[in-house]
Amino acid sequence: MNTFSNIGIEPGRAICYSGYREGQQPGGEIPTYDQVKEDLLILQGHWTYLRVYDCAEHTMTILEVIEKESLNFKVMLGAYINAEMNNFNCPWDGGVYSEAKLKANVAGNKKKIQRLIDMANRYPEIVCSLSVGNEACVEWTDHYVHENKVLEYVRHVQEHAEQPVTFCENYVPWMYKLEELAHAVDFISVHTYPVWEYKHINEAIDYTRHNYYSVAEKYPNIPVVITEAGWATRSNGRGIEPSNVNEKHQKVYYEQLMEWTDKENILTFFFEAFDETWKGSSHPEEPEKHWGLYKIDRSPKLAVKHLANKQPST
Repeated sequence: MNTFSNIGIEPGRAICYSGYREGQQPGGEIPTYDQVKEDLLILQGHWTYLRVYDCAEHTMTILEVIEKESLNFKVMLGAYINAEMNNFNCPWDGGVYSEAKLKANVAGNKKKIQRLIDMANRYPEIVCSLSVGNEACVEWTDHYVHENKVLEYVRHVQEHAEQPVTFCENYVPWMYKLEELAHAVDFISVHTYPVWEYKHINEAIDYTRHNYYSVAEKYPNIPVVITEAGWATRSNGRGIEPSNVNEKHQKVYYEQLMEWTDKENILTFFFEAFDETWKGSSHPEEPEKHWGLYKIDRSPKLAVKHLANKQPST
């Protein structure tokens, strides 16, 4: 099985983190220093690795808090690249843009990649790995970037930063169209969501294992990380059967996932730390809003309620 020993990443508990609270969102009001500090003190001692998605002001605050408060986190830093091509297969609104918008996105993506490099070099003791994008090659994405362009970004970042470089994507594209990219990254990052693929909680962990091993066995000499796996707790029926999501199911999936990945030393970022009400549609039951292990008010859901009274390890 593949190993992380050659890229300097040790096994440990990991979680996806974005700190936007009620009334906050990317491009609008962002979390304050004190709010980010509150979040990270909740997570400290229970998770070692944080995955963040962009290299904008909110992420800078996260890195500043970790440094100034001497918190024990390592960060997977991401550049969220936007559409550089139209995707007419996108099943929801989005995916098709004007030529002017696509051209602007290309210029914007270059700036994001440079910020990714700059942040990595500014915080070398905190930033442990870098991702040049998120779900930009899968067939249903609304921010499509050709895999050859992603490959260019990977190589550029590898030339200008010391941290290992990856690209975060659904498990499926790694199986058939990202082979060249797979051999270029320092490690492969896969996403697996059984609940989005209509799997019942009783078959969920087996499905996740199959997703992971299908990629890991295809690339036996390349480390494979799970950079997203999770279970929503509410749904309005948009893509997820409401009866299949609740806090009990999330707890079952979380515990089974941790048991398996701890045993196999598979670095796995659970999605996600906190609910984010800015995501998805305006419907309050929109599933995109309800993936957190903690609610928007920072109260723990069932899967992590036991952590509320547990002292963080030092």
